[in-house]
Amino acid sequence: MTPPPSEWVRRWSHLVPESASVLDVACGSGRHVRWFAERGCRVSGIDRDAAAVEPLRGIAEILVADIENGPWPLSGRSFDAVVVTHYLWRPLLPTLVGSLAEGGVLIYETFADGNQTIGKPSNPDFLLQPGELLRAAQGLDIVSYENGFLDNPPRHVQRITAVKPRANVTARARHDLAPEAPSPGRLKSSDSEEPA
Repeated sequence: MTPPPSEWVRRWSHLVPESASVLDVACGSGRHVRWFAERGCRVSGIDRDAAAVEPLRGIAEILVADIENGPWPLSGRSFDAVVVTHYLWRPLLPTLVGSLAEGGVLIYETFADGNQTIGKPSNPDFLLQPGELLRAAQGLDIVSYENGFLDNPPRHVQRITAVKPRANVTARARHDLAPEAPSPGRLKSSDSEEPA
């Protein structure tokens, strides 16, 4: 059974309009591929596990690729939303931000420094440092950013939602879309999602 979508992804999905093009990076079994497809979006999913993504071929464009050791297979393409959860490959961060179309939404959530004290992942290569997603999203309009601890299940996470500015739109108009301010610190967990 496919796990439910991340609470963070659900919270910010309203920023992704119906019929938008969505890229789910390291999509695994496809919980977010399915979520956005059900919302009427045109979804592309990419993962290196061919068996995991095979069931998704009827609902999305699926690419099987090793994005850590091979070329980026979507060079030259842009998306209305890029979604990443439970995945970190730092050299890819500029490519992901660069894959956003004007007005495109980045929804990113993964494990953060501190997680090594309670479980896996514990390798610092897979744990975001404080403010790392903010730095990766420089040039985007930050809608929300959180860095802290969730207790159901226990985990340290960092997550961001940010929008690529449209040309010829004033800063005031861009920031009117932000429904909440950043809230760093201890996070409240309203979901019971299991880490992937």
